[in-house]
Parts: sequence; structure tokens; C-alpha cells
Amino acid sequence: MKFKTNTKNSIYTFMMAAAMATLALFPSCSKKEGAKKDISVAVFIPGIIADSPTYAHVAEGVTQAVENYNSSGEDSKSKNSGKAKLFVMEAGTNQAEWSTKLTALAAEGTYDVIISSNPSMPALASPIAKQFPSQKFIFLDAALEEGSNEEQIYCISYNQRDQAYVSGYIAGLYSTTGKVGLIAAQEYPIMNNILYPYFARGAQDANPRTESFFSIVGNWYDASKGAELCQALSDKGVDVVLPICGGASQGVISAATEKNMHIVWFDENGFKKAPGTIISCCMTDQAKAASEVTSQFFSGNIPWGTTKTVGMADGYVKYFHDDPEYIKAVDGKIRAKMDLLIELLKSGGIDLGQTADEVDMPQI
Repeated sequence: MKFKTNTKNSIYTFMMAAAMATLALFPSCSKKEGAKKDISVAVFIPGIIADSPTYAHVAEGVTQAVENYNSSGEDSKSKNSGKAKLFVMEAGTNQAEWSTKLTALAAEGTYDVIISSNPSMPALASPIAKQFPSQKFIFLDAALEEGSNEEQIYCISYNQRDQAYVSGYIAGLYSTTGKVGLIAAQEYPIMNNILYPYFARGAQDANPRTESFFSIVGNWYDASKGAELCQALSDKGVDVVLPICGGASQGVISAATEKNMHIVWFDENGFKKAPGTIISCCMTDQAKAASEVTSQFFSGNIPWGTTKTVGMADGYVKYFHDDPEYIKAVDGKIRAKMDLLIELLKSGGIDLGQTADEVDMPQI
């Protein structure tokens, strides 16, 4: 049996088949040159956002960068601009589960980068990075160990010598008993080597007769234990305390208010949490750092395997010297000394050294 054929249609069919075969072999040819692929970003919160301003600011900063990236794509004339997708995961306060949850996140193979914040994250992520060699990690408030070869990890470390020293200095100036204290969630290298030593040194430089005390909650959430430790410090004569203990800080606030103690605050402008009790606030600008480093990732400019350190002179550590509650709670003479201290830190007029013993502090 013979079939009639339409030569014109046969040629068209052949040409279409050939074109489709070519596209199958070279799929990139089907897209316009310069087209961007979608980017997927995960934020890993080693805790609970509601309990920690630090983590809330990380999520806020990354979210802002994602929104800016997507808005810039909408404004572009190109219809092929990629979009950024964001997933935020709260890993909870049980630190024993963080490694497993971070591993599971990396194992999905979905995210171009996982962003987090905690001094413990680089050590946690190192074996996971080896297991998943294409996964990238960015950690804030963290640093790679000197000499480590972590080409999948980038860190931003805050010069928390600035923050701890400033908090200790006003505690020493404000204390009437000459006794101040720091209540920490846990011991870890930055706490033991920077935060507490520089807090104690700042207090002593403000008043050489100042004695400093150190207490540990044991976790980042036990408000009852925070209150108990604060009361114990009050019994020793401590009248100004710095809590760096996450959700447990709520217990410190309650006890300090009851005992007529005062608090110097980390992480955010927290004056409204306890007006009159909280006398100063000094924070690292996590939102700014998170937004900037996420945008830097989008543009492909991350120097993997390195740590960038930023501080007060760079605008990443802030002291809230103009808040009405600060002005109301702190005597003008003390505020004037603090203003001078901040200016000296910003200008490099004070050398805080690599250890608290090396501080070169001029007379204020």
C-alpha cells in the first residue's frame, strides 16, 4: 500500500525534529544569553527567633537582601532574571540536635548557601562540608580557626572586644558597690577569651577598685536559673550585671528589677524591656551584616575560606548614647565619659590589643 505524502509538510516535520534534537543536545541555547537561575537560600537559626534578638536580626537581614534582589529583577527589562527563594529553619535550643538538623538541611541539596550565626557553627559545619562538597556556608558572629582549610565556609566576626569593653566600662562607672557581674549562657572560646575578660577590664579601667564576677546558666533558655544567678550576685553586693544568656535574660531582668540592680544590655536597643533597670545598650548590627553578606553572595563576591572582622570603627558595633531612657538613667558626667570612649574606639585612639591584658587605655 502506498501512502500519499505532502512533501512540504515532510520537510517541515524533518526540520522541526532536527531543531528539537539540537536543543536537546545544547539546552543552554534555548535560553537567552545572560539568563540568571533561581537562587535558594536557607537561614539556620540555632535556637528560637522569638527568644533571641541576635537571631531575629539575622533572619531580618537575609530577608531584606532577598527582597531587594527579587525587586531588582522585577525592575529589570529582562524577563530572565532569576529569583531568590528563602527558607528559615529554627533548630531549637537543644544544641545536641543542631548538627543533625544542619546535616539534614545540607543533605537536601536544595540550597545554594546556608546562612547562620553562632561562634560554634564553623566547627559544627566542618565535617558536614566534607560530606557535601558543593554546599556553601556563611556564618556571622563566628570565625574560622587560623590555618583551617574550609573553602566552603565564609565567616564574619565582630570585634566584640569593643562591645564587651564598653559594657564593662559603663558598669564600672555606674556601680556604687564596686562589684559587677556577667551572667553567661555557657562557656565557649569567645566568652572565655574575649567577652568576660574585656568586660572585667573595662570595669576596672573605669574604676580600679571594681571587682567582677562570672556566672553560668548552662543553657540559653532557663529564665528561672537566670533569676537565681542574678539574686546570688546581688547577695554578694553586685549592683550592675551584663546578661549574655538568650532567653534566660528574662529571668535576669526580673531579678535585677526586684533587687534594685542595673543591667548593661547586649544584642539590641533593649531599654524598653526594663526602663530604669537597663542603663545601657550596645549591639552588633547583625541585620546590616546579614543583609550585606547575602547581597555579596548574590553577586558572587564571597572570599570563601576566610574570616572578615568588623567592629565599632566599621559601624557594626553600636552604642545607643541618644536614647531617652539612657539619658534619663545615666548621669551627664558618666555619659560624657562614655561619649569620649566611643569616639576614641571609633578613631583608633584606644588600642584594645589581642588580650585584655594588652589594653592601652588613655585617661578619660
